[in-house]
Amino acid sequence: MKAKRLIALLLAAVMVLGLAACGAKTDPTPEPTTRVFTDSTGRQVEVPTQIDKVALSGPLAQIVLFALCPDKLVGVSNAWSKEAQAYLDEKYFNMPQIGQLYGGKGELNLETLLQTGAQVVIDVGEPKGSIKEDMDDLQQQTGIPFIHITADMKSYPQAYRMLGDLLGMQDEAEKLAQYCEKISTRMEAIASGVEKANVLYVTGDMGQNVIASGSYHAEVLDMLTNNLAVVDEPSSKGTGNEVSMEQILTWNPDVVIFAPESIYSTVQDDAAWQSVAAIKNGTYYEVPFGPYNWMGFPPSVQRYLGMMWLAKLLYPDATSQYDLFSDVHEYYELFYHCDLTRAQYDALVANSLGK
Repeated sequence: MKAKRLIALLLAAVMVLGLAACGAKTDPTPEPTTRVFTDSTGRQVEVPTQIDKVALSGPLAQIVLFALCPDKLVGVSNAWSKEAQAYLDEKYFNMPQIGQLYGGKGELNLETLLQTGAQVVIDVGEPKGSIKEDMDDLQQQTGIPFIHITADMKSYPQAYRMLGDLLGMQDEAEKLAQYCEKISTRMEAIASGVEKANVLYVTGDMGQNVIASGSYHAEVLDMLTNNLAVVDEPSSKGTGNEVSMEQILTWNPDVVIFAPESIYSTVQDDAAWQSVAAIKNGTYYEVPFGPYNWMGFPPSVQRYLGMMWLAKLLYPDATSQYDLFSDVHEYYELFYHCDLTRAQYDALVANSLGK
């Protein structure tokens, strides 16, 4: 009996050792290094599962992506402005300049792009008619995945969630998405409950370009105001549509918003403008600027600042429960990673909240 028991124990031990040996020889299934991501155009693009180096297609994407993944960016579209140095960490100022895909200051520099080691190039904003072909062509030329994420003032929350999925930064993206949703919900409620002011937003060194109703650049204006700039063919450019002084006098806005670097500082002494109601009444203002124009140019996610500012300016009763400094401070913290001071805020709105 003892011998039988010993033999049984030995056989059991041999079986255990055999199983262990088999297990040791079995290699675990390797984790996939790529996956398929569906972008806003419906293109299915193979991308790395772990993305640490991100390139961008232009200045609009630069603003959006700097908020989410500043330390993944391998370059910038255009150099940061001198104004940006007051708000952004200096470590971001010597990045390679890649240029931009559509218009603007310099074409996309494919040689510089390839030198950055970018694992993906992301385009954000309004899709051009040729967007699929453009993305496919550049992807074929460079061997780098190109992704388009459509974004406007209504879809930024969804855009950030898509970017969070793409980059494996869901938690960070959700914070940005929820901020956008919070501000959008508030602005929609304000816009639906006020009598909208008659407003004209002008640009250019003569003040005779307007941001026309119905254009991508006019989303904030069209939401919160009666945008008087109704033209046959709204421009898709940030410089807007050029119009005559006679047309501006015909519109005769109650409020004029001047773009930065326009004629805000000299308009009061301009005889041609003295007949415009807004100039006579002193109801004209300059858009805050830093590190970007709050109303656009480029028309990116910083326009949430423009929404909050414009609502506070035009409808003080409807916005009395909201503190603009607190909301702007939160934006700068989330999107620019900056602890905005009260002095910086006061300088930003110096020409923008009444005289």
